Amino acid sequence: MGLENPHDVHDLRASQTQSWIIRIAGHEATIIGQRINQILGVVPQETALYTNLSAEENLRFWGTVNGIPAAQISAAVDRVLALVGLTDRRKGKVSKYSGGMKRRLNIAAGLIHHPKLLIMDEPTVGIDPQSRNHILETVRSLKDEGMTVLYTSHYVEEVEYLCDRVGIMDEGRLIAAGTVSELLGSGPQNQQLMITLENLSEGVIRQLTDLDGVKNIHTEGRQVHLLTDSAEKMLPHAFNVMIRMGSSVSEIKIKKPNLESLFLSLTGKALRDS
Repeated sequence: MGLENPHDVHDLRASQTQSWIIRIAGHEATIIGQRINQILGVVPQETALYTNLSAEENLRFWGTVNGIPAAQISAAVDRVLALVGLTDRRKGKVSKYSGGMKRRLNIAAGLIHHPKLLIMDEPTVGIDPQSRNHILETVRSLKDEGMTVLYTSHYVEEVEYLCDRVGIMDEGRLIAAGTVSELLGSGPQNQQLMITLENLSEGVIRQLTDLDGVKNIHTEGRQVHLLTDSAEKMLPHAFNVMIRMGSSVSEIKIKKPNLESLFLSLTGKALRDS
């Protein structure tokens, strides 16, 4: 799933031979040269940092790799450290950083040369809520400044919060694309009925699966997710099953159509399974 500013940077098209040509800011990227490196920034899911160096030393290294003149590196380091909120930890070794701080420094390394297009792969996986919020606000500010960000994530709430345009991929194939409202308007208007049980069993799951109107069902721990046209109409039938099976309900939630339910409708899989 991704975010972009439509006035800027990339143009992707297929030739008649089904090979792909990628253009970034008008430059073909089939051969990655210095010009493309200056335009493109990458924040990989696994942090690309030298843990025995300080934050400042890491950024000076990546600034040099990305062609920043020596006279401009100090200002560039100051800028990105301030952006990710690590100015006061610039001299600290990365080995002493928390996971969230490493993620933020990883973003700073991708931004050190001020690219036009930034590719971010799952930048908030496995971090604390404070660092996650800081990263999301950083991405929003980059977008507002005119940078194009291609943002991949399994977290639907992040995509809905950040993205102008969204692409849904399954097993390497792009299966839907558009704005959030376009995607939700074009897909099945399914709702999710989420029931948390004290004693979830295979028998309960089988009984719920057999109910009329259940399009898909999956479990997360003690929680059952039912995909249906109307969660309100499905609820009493599901409740009768649980009473009959002796199950104790601790929580019931209803979710209206969102990108997660659309993904489930299109692929038959939850996002965590993809």
